[in-house]
Amino acid sequence: MIVEKARYCEVALPLPLDRLFTYRVPPTLQHRVQPGCRVVVPLGSRKLTGVIVATHPDGSATACREVLQLLDEEPAFTPELLELARWMASYYVAPLGEVLRAMAPLSSELHESKTYSLTPAGAEIARRLMGAPGEGPAGQILRLLERRPLSAATLARKVEGAEAALQELLRRGWVEEEDSIALRDPLRAPADRLRVELIHTQTKDKLTKAERELLAYLELHPGSHNLKDVQKSLPGASQAARRLARRGLVRLTLEVPAIPSFQPRPRHILNSHQQRAWQAIVDALERNEFRAFLLYGVTGSGKTEVYLQAIEAALERDRGALLLVPEIALTPAVAGQFAHRFGAQVAILHSALSDRERAAQWRRVRSGEARVVVATRSGVFAPVKNLGLLIVDEEHDHSYKQEESPRYNARDVAVMRARMLNACVVLGSATPSLESRYNVERGRYQLLELPERVEQRPLPRVTIIDMRQEFLETRRQELFSRSLLEAIQQRLERNEQVILLLNRRGFSAFATCRSCGTRIQCQNCAVTLTYHRRERRMLCHYCNYAEPVPEVCPACGSEYIYFVGYGSERVEEELRRYFPQARVARMDRDTITGKRHYETILRDFIEHRYDVLVGTQMIAKGHDIPSVTLVGVISADIGLGLPDFRAAERTFQLLTQASGRAGRGDVPGDVLIQTLSPDHYSIRCAAAQDYIGFYEQELRFRRLMRYPPFTALTKILVRSHQRERALAMTQALAAQLHELPPQIKMLGPAEAPVSKLKGEYRYQMLLKATERGVLHQWLHQIRDFVVQQKWPATAVVIDVDPVSLM
Repeated sequence: MIVEKARYCEVALPLPLDRLFTYRVPPTLQHRVQPGCRVVVPLGSRKLTGVIVATHPDGSATACREVLQLLDEEPAFTPELLELARWMASYYVAPLGEVLRAMAPLSSELHESKTYSLTPAGAEIARRLMGAPGEGPAGQILRLLERRPLSAATLARKVEGAEAALQELLRRGWVEEEDSIALRDPLRAPADRLRVELIHTQTKDKLTKAERELLAYLELHPGSHNLKDVQKSLPGASQAARRLARRGLVRLTLEVPAIPSFQPRPRHILNSHQQRAWQAIVDALERNEFRAFLLYGVTGSGKTEVYLQAIEAALERDRGALLLVPEIALTPAVAGQFAHRFGAQVAILHSALSDRERAAQWRRVRSGEARVVVATRSGVFAPVKNLGLLIVDEEHDHSYKQEESPRYNARDVAVMRARMLNACVVLGSATPSLESRYNVERGRYQLLELPERVEQRPLPRVTIIDMRQEFLETRRQELFSRSLLEAIQQRLERNEQVILLLNRRGFSAFATCRSCGTRIQCQNCAVTLTYHRRERRMLCHYCNYAEPVPEVCPACGSEYIYFVGYGSERVEEELRRYFPQARVARMDRDTITGKRHYETILRDFIEHRYDVLVGTQMIAKGHDIPSVTLVGVISADIGLGLPDFRAAERTFQLLTQASGRAGRGDVPGDVLIQTLSPDHYSIRCAAAQDYIGFYEQELRFRRLMRYPPFTALTKILVRSHQRERALAMTQALAAQLHELPPQIKMLGPAEAPVSKLKGEYRYQMLLKATERGVLHQWLHQIRDFVVQQKWPATAVVIDVDPVSLM
């Protein structure tokens, strides 16, 4: 078969531009380029890395620039992933190049630098300077560049003050700057990130003493070894291994991060409910057809064991599997369980890994070495070979929604990917989202139920504590109720463990002046600063702006600064005051500072090095710790008052999930929920573990107000660093949407709930549509209008299916 030459190619670039770029393929690459390969191409004066999405034997009459470099001999993106990327670009109204950039964590494989060389004018100046005494940094740079072009890093090493001098030389036109992009040499990675393995010892080359010793060591100790460990026994092994690898005598590969060794759950026989759910999934795998399941199981009902045995069934049928979890904090424990069951076939992908580690894991998956992937949101794009089973654990969780372009929801992408592959997708949760549960009623998903805990363990006893009544009886505004303090004391005496949840970071919510009422605000955002006592600063949780704790009011000079509210840091301090003997840990974004610090905290709590774990929502999800017998919710009201139609659903889900951490071992659990709104239906239903009751009441509200799942929702956000500019763009956009079809209703425009964020003024509109197809036609028209107006590419944000209206 004659393969047609690819003389031209369409390239998607990682830019906020909704278009492809056509390039000419040089003759040496015409038989090698394929859709899915990454290439280096020129764009203006820059060089960028893009992805080929199509090739052509002939091009247009317009002059095209040439592809500079092919980065992949084998396409990084399979045809299936390219098809998924095109769907995402259309559905989420996002540029294809930005979608593809989000799909593969391969940027660490590239080395980008700038190279400087002399212009003719600069060469003339350099000749004049020859032999001149006392030349400054600019003169030194000109003399160095006269010999050959040099990188910015080399010039910085050789010339003091090189950066400022280069800018001046560029301004004068004496030097020119060129971008350089190349694949990193894996042999240049640090020794602790490389593994060395013997291939053979036969060579006619003369070897150094270090090279001979390394070959002898590897022959005596077969297998793969960390190069830094080898170097401890053989000084000089690092450089010797790199030289031998270039000769093909040893193999150097990047170190794969170790999967955390959490205590694995013992394999158990499925109960009747689990067996029915597992059998339904296996039947779908047997038929090789698309099926979507909603696995609704109460907390502690054994969903993970169903996942594990379903993955075993997929592997037996030579199909790969992908499991998504919402939080990094869940990944180590889950990955440890899966590694215990499936060994080296497991790969993990999440943002706490370094770029190189993620790329190494991705390559293991792409090669087929790893057939089971455990990942957070972006892992939905993992290139699993012959993918047959996708599982989204805690499918209701809003962490699956990305809040920057492309603004995709990994749960929905997983469903679409399964549809494209004729695969099976399982959405698991104890508190399914209303949209997923409603899809069961519409016949789109099949419902699988696990209505009881494994081994017939009872659900925890839940008590609602009315903090209004507590105040009336004690006349004190306390953080802990008397009942909660007593329950904690009992658990400590019995050597049991406690989890305390407060979904707010910091020590106090904000600081205000008692004299004039001024609140200490962020300079960049329309929000108050949160007081962090341990760090002795006021911090913005949106942009990370910080300032010292004020001694006087910045408005009136009064010394009467009052700290209002409380956060997880204060809970920890108050707990230590009441129970000085207790071993207390806190897990939130403030304490998880180092890489994989969350693994250390979780492991120490699981191994009972702590008695009490205090934290935000990340401690409420998915953790299975048998000795936790008490969960206390410090304030169930946080989040209920937010201007968001999902506020009640979020509150119900968080309280139910937190309650599910108690009583997962042999001792029954208790949950105490402190609240100022004891009659709110989300709190009542969570306390009763009544998902169906909450679903029916919330569904009535959504139907009445025409919110999802009864309409398709899109948020359009307009933003600018100038308020007048933001207003003008909002008015122009609203005028374009003045005559919407009857299937679409617009709310707004109005100021966003957070009207200023990171220095940008924000206005938003909500579009509700009864027909998604009509809505998408208008969304693409909006994007075309923005391009025609030549507004900045990031000035208008189109957020399809938003999970937050803030």
